[in-house]
Amino acid sequence: MRYLYLKPTLKDLTQGSRIAFARQFRRFTQDEVSEKLGLTGESKRVNITRYEKGERTPKEDRVIEIANILKINPSSIEKYDFKNPLDIVYLFMWLEELYPKMNIDLTMSEQLQNKVDVLIDNFIKEWHQMKQKRENREISYEEYIEWKLTFQMKEGE
Repeated sequence: MRYLYLKPTLKDLTQGSRIAFARQFRRFTQDEVSEKLGLTGESKRVNITRYEKGERTPKEDRVIEIANILKINPSSIEKYDFKNPLDIVYLFMWLEELYPKMNIDLTMSEQLQNKVDVLIDNFIKEWHQMKQKRENREISYEEYIEWKLTFQMKEGE
C-alpha cells in the first residue's frame, strides 16, 4: 500500500508544533514515536499528544530521546529561553516555515565582536547558500528541511 505524503505544516512557533512538524516530516505516527520511547498501554500516545498540543513540556532528556528517534538536532525542538543567543538561529529557521513568503534578510556588520557573532554570521551564510540551492532547485524541499532539522552550529570556525 502506498501512502500519500502530505507536506507538514507548522502551526506556530511553540515547542509542541515544532515536535509535531519534525515527526510528520519523518513520517512517524504518534504511536510509533511513543513505542520507540518505550511507552506502553492504551494511552501510550497521550504524552506525545500533550507535548505536541503544548499541554506538557518534555524534560531535556525526553527532548533528546525524541530528537534521537527523529534523527534531528535536539536544538531544533528544544524550548527556547533565549538565554543562549544561538536560540535565535533556530527561531529564524522555524519562522521561515511559519511564514514561507516572508523574505528574511540578515546581514551582519563587518565588525564581528565575539565568538557568538562569528557563529551567527557563519549560520547566516550557510542558510543563505541552502536557500539559494532550494530556490535554484539544486536541492528538494525535503533536502532543505532535512538540513534545517539536523543543522548544528559549527564552533571553532
